[in-house]
Amino acid sequence: MTLDDASPTTSRDASPATPFRHAIVRPPGPNFADGLTTVDLGRPDYDRALSQHAAYCAALEKCGLELKRLPLDLRHPDSTFVEDTAILTARGAILTRPGALSRSGEVEAIRGPLAESYEDFGEIVAPGTLDGGDVCEAGDHYFIGISERTNEEGAGQLAILLAAAGIPSANVDIRGIPGILHLKSGIAYAGEGRLVAIEALAGHPAFRSFQVVPVSPGEEYAANLIRVNDHVLFAAGHPRLAKTLTALGYELIPLEMSEFQKMDGGLSCLSLRF
Repeated sequence: MTLDDASPTTSRDASPATPFRHAIVRPPGPNFADGLTTVDLGRPDYDRALSQHAAYCAALEKCGLELKRLPLDLRHPDSTFVEDTAILTARGAILTRPGALSRSGEVEAIRGPLAESYEDFGEIVAPGTLDGGDVCEAGDHYFIGISERTNEEGAGQLAILLAAAGIPSANVDIRGIPGILHLKSGIAYAGEGRLVAIEALAGHPAFRSFQVVPVSPGEEYAANLIRVNDHVLFAAGHPRLAKTLTALGYELIPLEMSEFQKMDGGLSCLSLRF
C-alpha cells in the first residue's frame, strides 16, 4: 500500500505554518526504568518522571493542542516514547517497525488510537526497521536517519511511501556519530527554514538548503527541541542555545527532562503531534 491510499480523517496541512491541533501521549509506567538505554546517567526516579511528563503535557496544551492520553502500558517499559511507533504526515499515517525487538508490540498498541483520526495506514515491513525518532519533518521535506535502530531497508521503504505522496526525503547516516541514538537526538526543525543541529551534523550536505543553528558542545541534548505552533518546547538547563533561539525570536517553554534523558528520551519522543 502506498501513502496515497491512506486517508486521514484529520491531519495537518503540509505547510509549516499550519498549526498542530492534536497530540497522543502515554505516561511512563512504574517499570519505566526497565526500558532500553545506552547511557549511564543513573536510574530514573519514577515520581519525578511522572511530574515531568505532566508538565510536558501541560506545555502541549498551552500550545493549543488537544491531548489524547493513552493508559499505562506495563507490557512495554519504553511505551511512553510514542513517537517511535508512527510517522504522521499531511497525507496519512505510517506505522513503523522499531529496531529493538522488545518494542515491537508498541506499534499494534498505537494502531487503535490512530484509527480514530486516520482511516488507513502505510506500514514498514520486515526486513525493514524504522524508529520514529529517526525521522525529522522539516517543512515539506523529510530527513530519515540511518542508525542502530533504523536500517537502510526501513529508510528506503519510508522514502518510497513519502515519494508516492509527493513528499521528498533524504537519508542521513548517523552510525558512528557518538552520543546520539536517533537522528532527532542531534537535529530539530525550528521552522522558518532553520535546523538546530549538533556540531557533528551541522555541516552535513543534506542540510545545505537550510539555515543551521549550531548547538554548543556540552548542550547537545537540547538539540532535541520541538516547534509546536507559536512556541518551542526546550530542554531546560542549556543557556547558550536558549539565548541564541530567543535572539532569533522564538518563544521557549523550558521543561525539565532529566528522568527521560536517563532513558535516551527527549522532548520529541513523548508525543505524536498532528
